[in-house]
Amino acid sequence: MATLAELLAGTGSAPGGKDLLTIREMTRTFGVTARALRFYEEKGLIAPVRQGQDRLYSRRDRGRLRLVLMGKCVGFSLEDVKAMLDLYDLGDGGVTQMKVARGKYREQVGRLHAQKRDIDTAITELERAIAVIDARLTDRNIPASGD
Repeated sequence: MATLAELLAGTGSAPGGKDLLTIREMTRTFGVTARALRFYEEKGLIAPVRQGQDRLYSRRDRGRLRLVLMGKCVGFSLEDVKAMLDLYDLGDGGVTQMKVARGKYREQVGRLHAQKRDIDTAITELERAIAVIDARLTDRNIPASGD
């Protein structure tokens, strides 16, 4: 899967300048499986056109998929991502979408900072526990192992 930086840097352009991509080209371009693409289609996140049995993905689908993957990467649920994506169709040039997304991004940054503090606290406590155990083992002349 592409990194967040790669997703943000993407332009939505298709390999070879093509307007439509096949499912195989999408899997290569975005590093996702065909199954994932079908799942995102089922959830209404992307809407490829059908040509017989083939799915063809437009620039819009590529842009939406890029945002889905970015949202997933930073911890948003698919429902949250879909709600933000669906705001694009309001006809205001994406202004509402950007304002709502910005607010949700700020909320997520706050949640992630809180999680980071919790993780830092857990690491500190575990390191203290390891030090206590190491000291007890040393007092008994037992070598610490498992490092």
